[in-house]
Order: sequence, then C-alpha cells, then structure tokens
Amino acid sequence: MVLMLHGAGQSAEIGIRPFLPLADAAGLVLVAPDSRGTTWDFLYGPYGADVAFIDRALARVYERCAIDPARLIIEGFSDGASYALSLGITNGDLFSRIIAFSPCILAPAANMGRPRIFISHGVNDRILPIDGCGRRLAAQLTNAGYDVSFREFTGPHAVPPDIARAAVEWIEAKGT
Repeated sequence: MVLMLHGAGQSAEIGIRPFLPLADAAGLVLVAPDSRGTTWDFLYGPYGADVAFIDRALARVYERCAIDPARLIIEGFSDGASYALSLGITNGDLFSRIIAFSPCILAPAANMGRPRIFISHGVNDRILPIDGCGRRLAAQLTNAGYDVSFREFTGPHAVPPDIARAAVEWIEAKGT
C-alpha cells in the first residue's frame, strides 16, 4: 500500500497521478487523501487534523483490502513529500519505505525505526531549489544513518514518468 500525499494547493486526484499507470502491474494499493487545508497541517503548527484524517482513511483501507503491514509506504510530492518524510520518520515502525518527490522540509515529531528513503528532485526546480532542499535533505538523512536513494533529474518541480517508474522499481527491488 502506498499512502500518497499531494503538493500544496493540489488535490488527491493530482497527487495520485504519478503511480496510477504503474499500480496494477506492481500490485500496489494507492491511498490518496486530501489535506484538510490548502496544504498539510505540520507546515502551520503541530500535526493535527490531517493526521486524524489519514488515520481514518487507513482504517477504511484495512477494512476493505488485505494489506501486508510490513510493506506500507508513504509517498508525497513537494509539501506532500516533506509531510511524507516527516510522518514516515515519525512512524518508521509503521512505514517501511518513504518516497519523497521534491521535498524541502523535515520536521518529524520523533524518530522511530529506520525506513528506507527514496528522494528525487529536479535540477531545474525553481519552486524548491535542489541545493537547499533535495540535496540537503538526502545528505542530512544519509548522515543520520538512513538508507537513502537520491535521484536527480533534468527538469522542473514535477514527477516525470521515468522518475515515478524508478520509484516503483525501487519499491520492488528493496523488498521488505
């Protein structure tokens, strides 16, 4: 299962797009909630309404689908990537892997477990520049002992199809 978190000002419908054409072949259940505001709550204060909503969404998925708890993945783009990194590290005993497309902020409430991390970032990103965001976070997390796979690509603030495919291949290659 992949919990997919959209970017600021976007929606779940947009956030789920990178993996939609890849999910069936990879055997992925995609869960894409909307943030309660224009972006995820941790950017404005403590975790709150968004985490509660995500918890309810996950409970409904568990009621309807057979989910392997050892293969839970959290993914996001932009603000959603920052939220995925932060929630994923906070709940590293729940999420075995984190995928962060163009993240910039890391604000975990705690450090639990050691999830594996995939980060991608465009070298031509003018919204969240790669040096102060993706490269900095990849180095910070690697130095903290996390298993980080960092992929740079020539392009802007986006999730190109080949990078989404590389993330799914990374999921499949890493196993549990």
